[in-house]
Amino acid sequence: MNNFFRGIIAAWGAKKLGGGCLSTIVIFIIIYTLLGKCGNQPARAANEPVKAMVTVCRN
Repeated sequence: MNNFFRGIIAAWGAKKLGGGCLSTIVIFIIIYTLLGKCGNQPARAANEPVKAMVTVCRN
């Protein structure tokens, strides 16, 4: 997500949910962090096999 829109959404949410100065700042940081984690990892299909790494040792 674009940082500008992350900031706008986090500011709006903090304004709505925050009561005082400190709680608004804390809520802004929490929302901003959570929005940064959205969409970072691609979704895996349910039927996609899980790949395991196998190490073979020779003597």
